[in-house]
Amino acid sequence: MESRVSRVAAVYDIHGNLPALEAVLPDIERAGADLVVVGGDVASGPMPAEVLDLLTALGENVRFVRGNADREVVLAYDHNGSPVEDDPAERSAAWAASRLSRQHRDLLASFSGSIVVEIEGLGEVLFCHGSPRIDEEILTSTTPDSRLREILSGVDQDLVVCGHTHAQFDRRTDHVRIVNAGSVGLPYQGTPVSAFWLLLGPEVEFRHSDYDLKLAVEQIRATGYTEAEDTAESLLDPPNPIWVAELFEQQATDDPPDTP
Repeated sequence: MESRVSRVAAVYDIHGNLPALEAVLPDIERAGADLVVVGGDVASGPMPAEVLDLLTALGENVRFVRGNADREVVLAYDHNGSPVEDDPAERSAAWAASRLSRQHRDLLASFSGSIVVEIEGLGEVLFCHGSPRIDEEILTSTTPDSRLREILSGVDQDLVVCGHTHAQFDRRTDHVRIVNAGSVGLPYQGTPVSAFWLLLGPEVEFRHSDYDLKLAVEQIRATGYTEAEDTAESLLDPPNPIWVAELFEQQATDDPPDTP
């Protein structure tokens, strides 16, 4: 467990969107955060090396939690193989891996499955990506209480911070409160589109940082990123968050992840 800190910024699901991250970090500094927790799915996107370099420049004030996309980028780097043509996640991972150095790869591979930080006013807080059980488990604002209770049954902390589904929410079951930090780089929570994040301590504050989306899309397209047009569409014309939550919940029902 990390030493006790006063304020923590949680930034999740950056997905290689450098302009969005560049908008968030000055706001984090102004907020006086002692620690930045990066909650996974960092590099799989248009500007992977630049995002990792900017985060590592934070030095000792950053901690990393592994996301499913981080695992996929490491796997793509190690295998140096061709992605499945009809799988955008594999294409994105392969494209990102091809632009990373060995040092970047090793950083991604070093991410923790979860971390616990003691935050003033909040106590011990568990940071994970998908859920406390597995990094690709789906949790949304509409997850049934019964499934949420099962997922959180083994958690000792009173507060859990997750991501993965790219939309902020605040839920509670029994003694556990679970909040989703939202997505910095690819949010699925309607308009207006911003870079979404959390500030923790002594309360839970849902934050967002605005940036020039049209300019960001131009920069993303200029990279040659394989999924640039899909990313541009999602940023400029985001999907309905209710539809997204329903789709995720259907996926969770049809294809539940294996758990340890």
